[in-house]
Amino acid sequence: MAAGNTLTFEQLKKSIEAREFQPVYLLMGEESYYIDALTDLLNECVIPEESRDFNQTIVYGPDTDVHSLISALRRFPMMSERQLVVVKEAQGLKNIEVLESYLHNPMASTVLVLNYKHGLLDKRKKLYSEINKRGVVFESNKIYENKVPAFITAHVASLGLGIDAKSAQMLTDFLGNDLQKVVNEIGKLRLSIPPNEKRITPELIEQNIGLSKDFNNFELLRAVVDKDFTKAEKIAFYFEKNPKNNPYLVTLSVLFNYFSNLLVCYWATDKTDSGLARELGLRNDFQARDYVTGLRNYKVMKTMENIALLRTYDAKGKGVDNPSSSTGELLKELLFKLMN
Repeated sequence: MAAGNTLTFEQLKKSIEAREFQPVYLLMGEESYYIDALTDLLNECVIPEESRDFNQTIVYGPDTDVHSLISALRRFPMMSERQLVVVKEAQGLKNIEVLESYLHNPMASTVLVLNYKHGLLDKRKKLYSEINKRGVVFESNKIYENKVPAFITAHVASLGLGIDAKSAQMLTDFLGNDLQKVVNEIGKLRLSIPPNEKRITPELIEQNIGLSKDFNNFELLRAVVDKDFTKAEKIAFYFEKNPKNNPYLVTLSVLFNYFSNLLVCYWATDKTDSGLARELGLRNDFQARDYVTGLRNYKVMKTMENIALLRTYDAKGKGVDNPSSSTGELLKELLFKLMN
């Protein structure tokens, strides 16, 4: 792997597992999950376990003197091919730009990992250019909330478990796009799965997190797709009574994402389950069924009207042209307009 590349998480993970190490890794950005996952992987792969006492150094940026760090980087490994130096919370390392002098001629036997969270190293600085030239830069960005269910499905599968679309959406609605929170909650649920079962179900989530398996955004969306106003109204009343677990803006985001995707479906050449799944980049054909139903129940002009309605009610939920209505009242009003 050539240095100087900006790689995806999967590409970088694959190269580390293949032991294609670089002199320096800058892992930076707003999403801490990917930064920590890659740091942990480097900790596992660079130095054999029996050599780590002498050749693996982990320091914290705010507590570290950069000149002492450079001295550590220039040490030779003891009875090992390499040494690994990890700087956690590297965003707190004072005078971090001094590392540029080391990177002009880095030690071939040292792997430096800069775990730089909650922001980006200034790309205009010489230090960034030197890292990009000598090693690897990875930017860990927050993922959009509509991508979280796919992340949940993939992560659960990596644990040897299964999860259905409804359960993935329930977790997304509750946890948002903080992937570390998502992973931690899945870890807790994993411990609660009954023996001989290998699935995370709505019932398991309801029992352990307190979310309702019957009154959630997944079921609300299904009601809207089917134009089942009675069911949608019941869910809206439940949301109004339990606003903490069912934020108004999250519900609008789910509905907006659906109708935006449905609009794309009208111009798809293949409107079968498999055709729409390909068009929308869905993981499987089953996920496209709501769009096939939506094409039957909503004309293209109504879909465009609904997208405009959702924008209007998003603004109303933030107080624009809305002096008195609660978010519960707004949601019930919106659902009526969406389905009529």
